[in-house]
Amino acid sequence: MGKKHKKSRRPKGALAGIILSNFSENPFRAYNYKQIARQLGLRDQASKDLVFNILEELHLAGELQEVKPGKYMLNAESSANTGLARKYVTGIVDMKKTGKAYITPDEGGDDIFVAANNVHRALHGDHVKVLLFPRRKSHKKEGQIEEILERKKTTYVGILEVSKNFGFVLPDNENMPYDIFIPKSQIKEDINGMKVVARITEWPEHSNNPFGEIIQVLGKPGDNDVEMQSILVEYNFPLSFPKNVEKEADKIDTTISKAEIGRRKDFRNTWTITIDPFDAKDFDDALSLKKLKDGLWEVGVHIADVSYYVQPKSLIDKEAYSRATSIYLVDRVIPMLPEVLSNNVCSLRPNEEKLTFSAVFKMNDRAEVVGEWFGKTVINSDRRFAYEEVQQIIETEQGEFAREILQLHRFADILRKKRFENGSINFNSEEIKFKLDENGKPIETYVKEQKESNHLVEEFMLLANKKVATLIGKPGEGKSPKTFVYRIHDEPNPEKLSTFAQFVKKLGFSLNVSSHKQLASSYNQLFNQIKGRGEEHMIESIAIRTMAKAIYSTDNIGHYGLAFDYYTHFTSPIRRYPDLMVHRLLESYLHGGNSVKKDPLEDKCKHSSDMEKLATEAERASVKYKQIEYMTDKIGKVLEGNISGVSKWGIFVEIIESKSEGLIRFNELKDDYYYLDEDNYRIIGKTHGNVYRLGDKVNVLVKKVDLANRQMDLQLVD
Repeated sequence: MGKKHKKSRRPKGALAGIILSNFSENPFRAYNYKQIARQLGLRDQASKDLVFNILEELHLAGELQEVKPGKYMLNAESSANTGLARKYVTGIVDMKKTGKAYITPDEGGDDIFVAANNVHRALHGDHVKVLLFPRRKSHKKEGQIEEILERKKTTYVGILEVSKNFGFVLPDNENMPYDIFIPKSQIKEDINGMKVVARITEWPEHSNNPFGEIIQVLGKPGDNDVEMQSILVEYNFPLSFPKNVEKEADKIDTTISKAEIGRRKDFRNTWTITIDPFDAKDFDDALSLKKLKDGLWEVGVHIADVSYYVQPKSLIDKEAYSRATSIYLVDRVIPMLPEVLSNNVCSLRPNEEKLTFSAVFKMNDRAEVVGEWFGKTVINSDRRFAYEEVQQIIETEQGEFAREILQLHRFADILRKKRFENGSINFNSEEIKFKLDENGKPIETYVKEQKESNHLVEEFMLLANKKVATLIGKPGEGKSPKTFVYRIHDEPNPEKLSTFAQFVKKLGFSLNVSSHKQLASSYNQLFNQIKGRGEEHMIESIAIRTMAKAIYSTDNIGHYGLAFDYYTHFTSPIRRYPDLMVHRLLESYLHGGNSVKKDPLEDKCKHSSDMEKLATEAERASVKYKQIEYMTDKIGKVLEGNISGVSKWGIFVEIIESKSEGLIRFNELKDDYYYLDEDNYRIIGKTHGNVYRLGDKVNVLVKKVDLANRQMDLQLVD
């Protein structure tokens, strides 16, 4: 240092002990003398110099080790610290915009907090090795990232900002806390301010930001096509099919031979319809109905036979597996299969002979299944219905094929009531829809209601899925179940459930968690009680988050939410790869095939679950973007909303018209000083005692709309 140290009033021995205890609390972190002095609140130079000298002495005494010049860490090998064994775990990074992260351990258990200065260049989704700090009493698990085992993502979408000598890409991704540095040599054209795709190429040791290159220019921010493509690229979904896949699809023989029809059960003369959204093009399921002589009914659930056209290991099959699902953005569908298949060859269009895989049930008037058959069929749909048309027939009891549709509706109604009596939970998740102009700008927004016509189709699809899974998973006495793809849903985490029960109790509602049936009944009652109330959407969202996520697996544990012991996905092979796997397995097993190997199938299940999650996130991102875009021309207007959340930043309000959410910041509440009563989900004015709580209706002024960050600032209006 070259400085003369002044004597400190604090005893040197005591200060050394305090410093050593600081290192003991964080035994795997390194500090220099300035950091230690700051922790101890020592600001004068004399005290800092003293800390410097003590660190040197502790180092010489073997209590500390010098990991870098002037930077020390507790020496775990010293006699006083031999009990400090290093413990590592591996897990996935959940990165926050602030730079801090939480690690979800591979082996389960509580998340591990990692401060921003201990992330060490890891990014969201990375698989990492974490060094755990000793857990202090009443503190959360904490650690630092030691190694990146697998980098999950290297490409990011964002806006390029160019200065004289370099550029930065400001990522759209809210889990990406770093801008990407782009050398001027990488910027080949005038693309300042454009949406681009950047790939991280390196992250030099001395740099706070990763270095990258521009690999694609998407276009001008705010343009509908650019923004939708940005979402797809951000979630690693392709924008088009490879040319060799398209060529293979174009070569598929679409003619149906007499020999193939002869191998199938013929339903061409049985009354059959499809029911889909009015704008759908891929009709993958149809329903048939026939009155039998013995007073029973035959109900057929006919599913597009994609497996006939898409052979295992073909180029189309490999591409379908890679995508694993179709993605439904606000204004477009990114199909799992090329359109020649999804919208033409496989789609169950009316008045065309189509190949199907069917689950056919004999039912009595009480909707009890008294017989079942599964196999390959051929159909010819009599009529393509939209949900709205079927709903009108149900409500008026009039219209084309009203007698058949009303009979299917009666069966579905009985099946639905029985399902809820048996413990099925009626989760209500809102589906936001938009009317767009010719440029893709939203001009109207509405919530799509689930009505009886939707329930009609849903119940028969659930029945088919359940019965197919039961056929394979519960083959009968003396037979062993063969390896299969199940759609499973685990029991809720007891801790999350308890927290949710306490949450709704404070809002005046109750949950009975004593058994599955009681809980299901409580949930369904709760959803009915909150319908139309301000807190409805938030309570439903939190309720869904208390539940485990449904996934695909070869290990059947049943489906908790549906209260089914056996369940699979059989009914949508045009848009879900697991359904295609189920079709292939079912066909093989119906013909006496041997059980397939479990591990490769489980890998495919995991991939399908992961891709489904990504698709859901992409779809939500497109909805959120359109919600905020819809609000851009509402700036300065006063609208009605419901308080949807309270936080340390202010109160969140969901606009009733658009279902978009904005924030009223505390500094915008001018009439009083408000404090947060977090336990009771409200804020309270200190002087006048005004209270704003979750669910309250309020009028708000739309103050600012930030389309780039999908954020909206609001102001309370009396």
